[in-house]
Amino acid sequence: MDTKKPVRTELEPTVPRAFEGAFNFPMFRRLGREIDFLFDRFGLEHTFFEPATTVWTPDVEMFRRDNTIVFRADVPGMTKNDLTIELVDGQLVLRGERKQEKEEKKEGYYRAERTYGAFYRALPLPEGVKLDEAKATIKDGVLEVTLPATKTEVTKRTLTIEEPPKIATTKAA
Repeated sequence: MDTKKPVRTELEPTVPRAFEGAFNFPMFRRLGREIDFLFDRFGLEHTFFEPATTVWTPDVEMFRRDNTIVFRADVPGMTKNDLTIELVDGQLVLRGERKQEKEEKKEGYYRAERTYGAFYRALPLPEGVKLDEAKATIKDGVLEVTLPATKTEVTKRTLTIEEPPKIATTKAA
């Protein structure tokens, strides 16, 4: 029986000994690489347990109102100067950085908290939107982007979920 430990490749993350077994699965190794890629892409320093920057993504909803596609994003505490909105390759791209500082001074104590976090969201646009007529507003911490769209016919089809065929088994004699 060979008791040598396998040599780590460059693609495998370095993790504390207690977690080594979890990264024997390819899915976890791939997840670790993707997380590292995201941190690197946004220029964030990180370690396995404590990222140096808070990761934050605003909640987003999309709906159709008459002939207009509406995107809303919750961006509390942000102003128009903190956000960038682009329409690129059939996507609505939202970028921003949230910087919140909170100070509390009372008799006998002082507390200051700072939270920073950059985000990037790319949301697919449906066909028929008029990009040149898009508008964006921000009010009470809600960003709203409206895009007029041509009226499209909504088609709907409900699929029936079928049972897989049963496989006959034979007993070995």
